[in-house]
Amino acid sequence: MLHNLVYPITNKYSNIVMEISALIIDDEPLARKLISNLLTSISEIEVIGQCKTGKEAIHMINESNPDLIFLDIKLKDMTGFDILERISIKSPVVIFVTAFDSYALKAFNFFAFDYLLKPFNEERFFVSVNKVIDTFNKKDSSSLQKKVNNLLNHIQSRDFEPVIDQSKRIPVPLRNKTVFIYPNDILYISASNYYAEICTKKRKYLLRESMSNLLERLNHTDFIRIHRSTIINIEFVHELIHSNYGIINVKMKDDNQFRISKSYKKEFLIKMGLRNEEIS
Repeated sequence: MLHNLVYPITNKYSNIVMEISALIIDDEPLARKLISNLLTSISEIEVIGQCKTGKEAIHMINESNPDLIFLDIKLKDMTGFDILERISIKSPVVIFVTAFDSYALKAFNFFAFDYLLKPFNEERFFVSVNKVIDTFNKKDSSSLQKKVNNLLNHIQSRDFEPVIDQSKRIPVPLRNKTVFIYPNDILYISASNYYAEICTKKRKYLLRESMSNLLERLNHTDFIRIHRSTIINIEFVHELIHSNYGIINVKMKDDNQFRISKSYKKEFLIKMGLRNEEIS
């Protein structure tokens, strides 16, 4: 099993196995649950808390002084960098978690301890955790504080410019030219016969592509499938409209509505931070 790759941390003066305290910071419930579930198989790491906002994370970090944090870069109220700048204690070991490779991953490779690019697989996760355990085993965590400080200085410098991964843009043939659509501009995608109708902030585009293939090309933080014929960007959800029969419609910011099918309902509610009983 993958977690057998992890080496125990033992104090050289005793046979007592030392524990690494960990805090999970992510505004996506499924992401927090995934990391928490994976860590249950590692006896050397104890999860002491989970946070869904930056404000909550700052308070908990200052109060509990964790050894390790899994830090989402883009929270609803602030960025992960904002959190690190505002804590009043020495920074813990940081594993950045992000779906946005526009945040200069080359900088992370140079300055950060490690990062996980969503959606990550279990093997990649355990490799990262292994590095943490090995670092603590060598009692080398002091150098990590310097790395975090260097990263923050780099982010704040005037020379810093976010790097956009151009391969993430979606090319759409349009007459005698090709238009490139940025995912952040997409409100929703609807199946239309053999085509996908991509609705952006400015106009609609038709692309001969399957919904499944398109979903794989979009980050799973913002985009979710709510019906076999509908993918939405949750950043543009205006409200949920529900009936007495358990049917839920999503109303987008452009006033278009889409029905959530039964098979996608549970995943959607979890992603939106809701439970069935909260809208019944």
